[in-house]
Amino acid sequence: MSKFFRLIKNELFKIFIRKSTWVMYLSLAALLLFGAFLTRTFDELNSTYTDNWREELQEENKQLEEEIAEVGDDDFIISYNGEQIAKNNYYLENDIRPLNYGAWQFTLDNVGLVSVISLFTIIIGAGIISNEYNWGTLKLLLIRPVSRTTVLFSKFTSVFVFGLITMIFLMIFSLLTGTIFFGFEGINPKIVISTAEGFNAVPIISELLSSYGYSIVNLIMMTTLAFMISTIFRNSSLAIGVGIFLLMGGNIIVSILSRYDWVKYILFANIDLQQYKTGNVLVEGMTLGFSITILIVHFLAFLVVSWLVFTKRDVVATGE
Repeated sequence: MSKFFRLIKNELFKIFIRKSTWVMYLSLAALLLFGAFLTRTFDELNSTYTDNWREELQEENKQLEEEIAEVGDDDFIISYNGEQIAKNNYYLENDIRPLNYGAWQFTLDNVGLVSVISLFTIIIGAGIISNEYNWGTLKLLLIRPVSRTTVLFSKFTSVFVFGLITMIFLMIFSLLTGTIFFGFEGINPKIVISTAEGFNAVPIISELLSSYGYSIVNLIMMTTLAFMISTIFRNSSLAIGVGIFLLMGGNIIVSILSRYDWVKYILFANIDLQQYKTGNVLVEGMTLGFSITILIVHFLAFLVVSWLVFTKRDVVATGE
């Protein structure tokens, strides 16, 4: 086991010593700063509530109802404003003061940037095996007194450790940036969220961890797929291309095929487990247990194929 952890340490060193890795982190930081700047510039979009928040919510509801009356048959405005009115009524009925926009809210809003981290992790995972072949360094790695299985899974584990480290960076940097730009709302204030059962007030830290936790599923599955493609074809460009295409187009594929019952067995129909929390299930009849089972089957299939190819393939001349 100590050899396994030493290999992981070595792989992480090789990942973080690259300039390209730090370019990824700088790009992510730049996106966060730019997002904070835009949000701060257009902060009138975020309501700020005072001690008279009850009257302010009632006035806001009145304005939303007037907008609904003015637009007539605009389904989007009717749906959006109706949900906001219901949310405001929940605050009033339960005597909960709305949380003003701050560091926690900004961090929660940035959960969408996990898709960028997935992209970075796909790039790392796609090259971690194929580059060893292309550079001719795989032979040097395999002459060590460790099995090919250990080598393969140390690389696989290193990719996900990189992804988790990057996600932690995203959360911490978002919190710091949000504190500087918007202020800090408190240690663990409550936030009202919409669930399948209706509105509910939850501690914002638990909601933040839940949202980021759900997004890890997509990161794991797409990176494992890219890792498998890289192992089979020894081509990082192909793995990155396929990974990015499926990362961006997975939901589109499901939408196109949604009229078929068998679409529920496709990976991308099950990759968003948060659909069961919100109640917006993509395909009727799907359950949380079903989606988890499909994900496990795909995950194991990707790993088994990677293992079979990597352990059975001969390592011949450099770059072959």
